Amino acid sequence: MANLNVGVFGAAGKMGVATCQAINSDDSMTLRLGVDANQVGALIPSTSVQIEGAVQDLAGIDVVVDFTVAEAAMENLKFAAEAGVHAVVGTSGINEEQLSELTRLFTNSNCIVVPNFSISAILLMRLSEIAAPYFSTIEIIEFHHNDKIDAPSGTALATAEKISQNIIGDLHDPTTDLTLEGARGAKAQGNIPIHSVRMEGMLAHQEVIFGSTGQTLTIRQDSIDRSSFMPGVLMAIKGIPDLTGVNIGLETLMDV
Repeated sequence: MANLNVGVFGAAGKMGVATCQAINSDDSMTLRLGVDANQVGALIPSTSVQIEGAVQDLAGIDVVVDFTVAEAAMENLKFAAEAGVHAVVGTSGINEEQLSELTRLFTNSNCIVVPNFSISAILLMRLSEIAAPYFSTIEIIEFHHNDKIDAPSGTALATAEKISQNIIGDLHDPTTDLTLEGARGAKAQGNIPIHSVRMEGMLAHQEVIFGSTGQTLTIRQDSIDRSSFMPGVLMAIKGIPDLTGVNIGLETLMDV
């Protein structure tokens, strides 16, 4: 599909603005719509598109990108599915029940839910899958800016899920005496501990630490600016017409 017409929900947010600017700078797509309850009527920076508070129809739009919150996103995605418009979802907190609902809704167009648009984060998860069978202890530490409202991050949960599918049985935690509740982190799939850090000055970072007798391996990924997510966002927009139904993760478009 040549020259995709794209709309962005959450266009006034930090990721929304960056996405609108990236779309506007790409010759293979055109930013046609920006929707956000905030800053209605304002121009999206570095574009000629005015922010709308709501949209009545998606006529002429090929792909929508959603960077809102889970509850609002589900309404937006239902709207897109009914209009037969493809959807790229960067919103955090989409749960299994909502994914099932999306599978039911997207029959005439496609949807991709992406926990992390950073290509380096996708490679971190793949490398973690490869390393997992060779180590007996594994822990995940994820670091995000202090405005992030959910924990653990979707990327950390996805990493734990992928690792758990490549190990035999759940990991064993030898700790029996917790002086402070939660000191060993939250236990994800495979009993893999996830520790969440929320801190001013950070954006999005993750470490996966592997240990076995006499050795450790640390795989770390850092996104230090939102521009790091834009190649992945554009990849998802360009690739979604060739997918089928509902898909999870940018890796569905990568040969990894």
